[in-house]
Amino acid sequence: MKKALIPIIVIVLVGLFMYTKAVGVYNQFVQKEETIDGQWAEVETQYQRRADLIPNLVNTVRGYADFERETLEGVVNARARATSINVNADNLTPEQIAEFQGAQDQLSGALSRLLVTVERYPDLKANENFRDLQAQLEGTENRIAVARRNFNQSVQSYNAELRTFPNNMFAGWYGFERKGYFEATAGAEQAPTVQF
Repeated sequence: MKKALIPIIVIVLVGLFMYTKAVGVYNQFVQKEETIDGQWAEVETQYQRRADLIPNLVNTVRGYADFERETLEGVVNARARATSINVNADNLTPEQIAEFQGAQDQLSGALSRLLVTVERYPDLKANENFRDLQAQLEGTENRIAVARRNFNQSVQSYNAELRTFPNNMFAGWYGFERKGYFEATAGAEQAPTVQF
């Protein structure tokens, strides 16, 4: 009787271990996905903050200087494109993130052209409203960089956990997949040239 009981106890212990490990891994991945979703929401919030500042900046510039219409229209159109792309946190594929980032990069480029054009209007640069908006925009760009870094760190932690053994087996059973990163814009490795 004792000999028959030993294999049953071993099987029950192994089964109990596998069950607790599977539940623990599942819960761990759920928590990490929630962290990624929260970080993604923060990224979107900061980009939305920038998008909300742009109309005020454009109106201040438009009202203060006889400004190039093409530059202002470029900013407004880039803002419209950037705010029209929504990426669901449940589907953070590298392609989705690249599309989102591409629209945001277009907006960044349009804003850069606007700020370069502003340099020709010393009265506008001295305007308190413009200076405040420019400072808020610079602060938002810093917040965006921090939010993107935090998001990438969350994704790195999740992906590393997903790929380690035995988590990779459980992840496959539960359908957890790798998440995409924010990547540097093409050409970002080259410093811009400044000419006077």
